[in-house]
Amino acid sequence: MNEKEIVRLSKRLSSWLRHRPEAIGLDPDSAGWVRVDDLLRLSAARGHRFTRAHLESVVERNNKKRFEFDDTGVMIRARQGHSIPVDLGYEPADPPAVLYHGTGERTVPVILAEGLLPMQRHAVHLSADLDTATNVGSRHGRPAVFTVDTAAMCRDGHVFYVTGNGVWLTDEVAPEYLELRTAS
Repeated sequence: MNEKEIVRLSKRLSSWLRHRPEAIGLDPDSAGWVRVDDLLRLSAARGHRFTRAHLESVVERNNKKRFEFDDTGVMIRARQGHSIPVDLGYEPADPPAVLYHGTGERTVPVILAEGLLPMQRHAVHLSADLDTATNVGSRHGRPAVFTVDTAAMCRDGHVFYVTGNGVWLTDEVAPEYLELRTAS
């Protein structure tokens, strides 16, 4: 598969595995897993044919590493970003002292007033490095990056989780833990 095909299939999988599994008749379990065979069969029945090898290419080569197979290779799921109810089963983890959140600069006033909220997702997504946060923010227009004082949040009892692709998750981030780093 070329990069354009990987991106196209990744977007389709994101829709089905994170937001609208019913669109092709999928029924994820409580942790978001679906059988690979069901995914292939149901997508083909709706005119979207791809192979197990195509799925493996997306899982392996997608630059955001959004998807994962279970240990047996029989099941697949999105690692984070769901708007459907799921319990991803991640264990609490100790984050670095600071993390970053990238967004579009148009959302800065709301974030400064209300903090970071999960919106239609299950958790707030944070990045371990400034470059990743800036890239995430760029997807939403001119990027703005917030530094998140995770050390203070941990002291105050907030819990963090890290996904297999290095995305940090938490329920919300109040304004007092945020500092606007850039707004360029």
